[in-house]
Amino acid sequence: MSKGRAEAAPGAPGILLKYLQEQNRPYSAQDVFGNLQREHGLGKAAVVKALEQLAQQGKIKEKMYGKQKIYFADQDQFDTVSDADLQSLDAKIVTLTAKVQSLQQSCRQMEAELKELTSALTTPEMQKEIQELKKECAGYTERLKNIKAATNHVTPEEKEQVYRERQKYCKEWRKRKRMATELCDAILEGYPKSKKQFFEEVGMETDEDYNVKLPDP
Repeated sequence: MSKGRAEAAPGAPGILLKYLQEQNRPYSAQDVFGNLQREHGLGKAAVVKALEQLAQQGKIKEKMYGKQKIYFADQDQFDTVSDADLQSLDAKIVTLTAKVQSLQQSCRQMEAELKELTSALTTPEMQKEIQELKKECAGYTERLKNIKAATNHVTPEEKEQVYRERQKYCKEWRKRKRMATELCDAILEGYPKSKKQFFEEVGMETDEDYNVKLPDP
């Protein structure tokens, strides 16, 4: 390496070589820097120099991928894997994937249970709620007792009489409203102003002015 170029940080080549051999997959210098920066505190320049040094020494392989250099462990150092071994590894991957999915499902169920338990009332809160409900229930019981003990109950005959009178007055109300409406309509046929202005001049107030609605028959 020429004197004009920075040297790799001490220990960096060994760290990167071990990492590439353990992972056994291609990485760019940026990938290696991002993955090891927090754990080992390596700067990006130190990572680049260490990777170049390892490639020049033949300890790792270097290839151009577009405009980017890719580094990976020398595959000659690894034992040749037979088809049977690959099939065995594939089977293990399938098994482990299924196990991971099962564990993820269990985690989701436990998270749902935890959320439900967290939102539930605590024992002291439940005890307080029970006391308040008992107090409320006692109040209703006392009220019901007073109602049953009262002597001024409305008889069915009295109730029927009230309903008849209501129907009578509602019928008269409806009749008089119809008469007033017909009379106003007749006057308004020759009145030069609007209906609203006519009502204001004569001082007429309607049910609608007070949000009053005639009951259904």
